[in-house]
Amino acid sequence: MISLAPDAYHIPVLAAEVAALLAGARAILDGTLGGGGHSQLLLAQGAHVTAIDRDPRAIEEARSQLAEQERAGQFRAFLGNFSAIDGIADLRDARFDGVLLDLGVSSRQLDDESRGFSFREGAPLDMRMGTDAQQSAAELLNDAPDQQLMQLFREYADERRAPRLAREIVKRRATVPFATSDHLVNAIRGALGPRSGPGDFARIFQAIRIEVNDELGALARALPALRGRLTPGGTMVVISYHSGEDRVVKHAFRDWSNPCTCPPRQPLCVCGAVALGESVTRKAVTAGERELATNPRARSARLRAWRRAA
Repeated sequence: MISLAPDAYHIPVLAAEVAALLAGARAILDGTLGGGGHSQLLLAQGAHVTAIDRDPRAIEEARSQLAEQERAGQFRAFLGNFSAIDGIADLRDARFDGVLLDLGVSSRQLDDESRGFSFREGAPLDMRMGTDAQQSAAELLNDAPDQQLMQLFREYADERRAPRLAREIVKRRATVPFATSDHLVNAIRGALGPRSGPGDFARIFQAIRIEVNDELGALARALPALRGRLTPGGTMVVISYHSGEDRVVKHAFRDWSNPCTCPPRQPLCVCGAVALGESVTRKAVTAGERELATNPRARSARLRAWRRAA
C-alpha cells in the first residue's frame, strides 16, 4: 500500500472521488502525471498505470518515487502531450479501462519560480509546461498583436478591461521588453488601477499560461482521441480548473451521451444515432470543506466523468 503523505510531491485533488470512479479498472492512463499523486493512488488500488506528461522533470521525479512499481511492471511513464498520444510509439495500440486527466499546472510547477508560472517578484515570464510549447510567456507578450492579447484576456480571464490591458502591454514593451513577472504585474496595475491585486494577477497570468501551452486546443483534440482508447465500459475522468476547460469537457460528454443530429424542433429522432456512452456525474463534482482545509488549490477544481457504452 502506497501512502500519500501531506508533504508528498503532489497532493492529488479529489482523490476519493477519482478512486471511486476508477475502482476496478485494471489498466489506467494518467494523461497528466504531474507530481504522481493520482498515479500513486491508482497503483495502491491494484491498477496498472501508464502515465504521460509533457514535463521531463515530472517524469523524472515520478519515476524516482515509483521505481519499485516500475520494476514490477505495474507503472510506466512516457514523455509527451496527452493530446498527441498517437505520436508515442509504445502506446499506439494501447487500450485502457480508465483515463484520467488532471488539467492545469501542478503544485511543483507553481512553486518553482524558475518555471515562471507565478507572479512572485522577479520570476521569469516563461510558463511553458514542456519543451513542445512554441513560445514563452515573454515572447507572447512582446510579439503578439494587441488584438490577440485583448482576445485572450477577454476569453481566458473574463477581463472586461481587456482592450485597456492589451494597449498598456503594447505601450510598455515598446520601451522595455517584458522579461519578468514584475513587468506584467506593473502593466496590470497600470491598466486596472493601483487597487488591483493577487486575484487580478492570478487571472491574467493564468490566461497567458493557457495561451502559451494551447491548453484548450489540446483538450479539445485529446478528448475524442482518448475516448477511442477506452475499452467498452471504460471510464474517463477529467478535473478542470478553468471555466473554459470545464465547458469543453461538459459539452463533449453531453454530445457523446446524446449524439442525435436531428433538428432541435423535430419531435422524434429519425437519424438513428446511438449514444456512445453516458455521463457518470450529473454535474461537476467539487472539493469539500475538509479537503479545502488541507489543499486550498482544490478550490477551483471541477470533476466530470463519462463512461463508454459496454
